[in-house]
Amino acid sequence: MRERSGKHVSGNRGGTVLIVTIWVVLVLAGLALVFARSTRVALIVSCNQVGSLAAECTAAGAMAYIQAQLRSNTEASVFVSSAPYEGMQIGDGRFWVLRSNPEDDLQHDYGLTDEAGKINLNSASMEVLLKLPGMTAELASSIIDWRDADDELSPGGAESEYYLLLKEPYNCKNGSLETMEEVLLIKGASEAILYGEDTNLNGILDENENDGDGSDPPDNRDGRLERGIYHYATVYSIEPNTDKAGQRRIDITDMNNQRQLGDMMRELLGGDRYLEVMESIRRSRPRNIIDFYYRSGLKIEEFEQIADRLTTSRAETITGLVNVNTASKEVLMCLPGLEESDAEALVAYRKSNQGLDTITWITKVLEQDKAIEAGGAITTRSFQYSADIAAASADGRAYKRVKAVFDTRESGAKVVYWKSMTHFGWPLEQGVLAQGRRDGVAAAGM
Repeated sequence: MRERSGKHVSGNRGGTVLIVTIWVVLVLAGLALVFARSTRVALIVSCNQVGSLAAECTAAGAMAYIQAQLRSNTEASVFVSSAPYEGMQIGDGRFWVLRSNPEDDLQHDYGLTDEAGKINLNSASMEVLLKLPGMTAELASSIIDWRDADDELSPGGAESEYYLLLKEPYNCKNGSLETMEEVLLIKGASEAILYGEDTNLNGILDENENDGDGSDPPDNRDGRLERGIYHYATVYSIEPNTDKAGQRRIDITDMNNQRQLGDMMRELLGGDRYLEVMESIRRSRPRNIIDFYYRSGLKIEEFEQIADRLTTSRAETITGLVNVNTASKEVLMCLPGLEESDAEALVAYRKSNQGLDTITWITKVLEQDKAIEAGGAITTRSFQYSADIAAASADGRAYKRVKAVFDTRESGAKVVYWKSMTHFGWPLEQGVLAQGRRDGVAAAGM
């Protein structure tokens, strides 16, 4: 009996040890799984942080690349239209520079955006502001009141007494707008007017921007992208009142410059032709350079040689001239006196012709009265360019998006505006990032 009892006790001990061992193994296995999971999470976090830093460095490298290109390229307008800027590689990362494509709502376009190819809110007249797509009379009047130095109220506009009665009061600026986002502070403005349906500002019609009330933003589901004024307006365009050689232009409205103008005409024409043209000039009071051309009696090939040396302003800089060589049809339609057919004709002509260095080429396209009306608002030079940079790390784990504006009037292409746009989300197809992640996994042998 005792011997049988001893065996029973020994068997119980063996079973207890086995059970304890199993529990210990289970606990250790659980700890191993928890540790492995924690390690994996920590690895993913570290990889994401590295990817984020890599994307940030790629974006910074893209900005440095753009600055270098603008510094070295004397024909910036040509550079803007020809540079690819699609999936360009810097180190292991890649970047894209997006711009609006008004000719195709579904296709991305790449390259720098010419700010002189837009309407400047700081100088545009009421007539021009009202022609901007989506603009309202209330907002146009309020923009003029916001930027002018006086407290005189425009019809439908607003001065400080309106803004001081708001829930969060502030004064009317009575000064120039410094950013496009500043428009949202002005009476009558809204994100719908500023951005239209393009709430992520990638320049194409995304699914959520064409689904009616299915998701934000509100849209009319018409298969077209309503862009708002953001893509057609600017606050940055300004140019020096000098010719391409950097020399001060001759103000043809200043009688004190008649001798200097005469010397230039004598050098250009000589003989009786010079006397005939100067007599026409002395009798005229031109509104702008194009008006001067018609009044002078010069042949167009003669006038093209001197057009860049002439001005009708005494100011050292001129704000808001629209580059007729780069402006979209929608912007050209905003110019004084022009209609849609005129804008289409201008776009068609410049696509078929090269070397349009002076604004005189519009006289070959427009009727005389329309050419004169628009002549005081246009230029063929640009000095400010914006870049919407989307940068991704090599493995596609992270991306950064920034908007920058460069001013080339000074050496070095100075950055005058910078804003993070990463919160708008990835602006291109998700497959671009997904491919990067797949390539990263393959390279790591995972």
